[in-house]
Amino acid sequence: ADVGGLQRLPKVVGCDSWVRDLALTGRDFGAEEALRFGLVQEVLQTHEEVEDKALKLAQAIAANSPLAVEATKANLNFSRDHSIADGLQHIMLLNRANLQAPDVQIAVQAFRKKEKPNFPSMPPSKL
Repeated sequence: ADVGGLQRLPKVVGCDSWVRDLALTGRDFGAEEALRFGLVQEVLQTHEEVEDKALKLAQAIAANSPLAVEATKANLNFSRDHSIADGLQHIMLLNRANLQAPDVQIAVQAFRKKEKPNFPSMPPSKL
């Protein structure tokens, strides 16, 4: 089943000729080429390095406000398929709603006290 790879890949990598090369030839490519064209963020050498990097990234994300993380993800996903103006309008609406939540105040208080913030949990989401 088609999952939209031909529609999404040019937007992700920003190099139409490379995408056409891959799509029309069906050739394989390696990690270094994927890195060069922006399809991956980093190339690691071992499984252990991947696990370590993934765990550190997950911990850094988990330390942030769940509301802010979810809103950021929603805006990135929305903005990928819309104009800059639409993305700005979308984030303005999200910010108006999210600034009503206690997360900002919790973050500011924790920063002032030089403590780790303790954010409230969020209900499960499909984002």
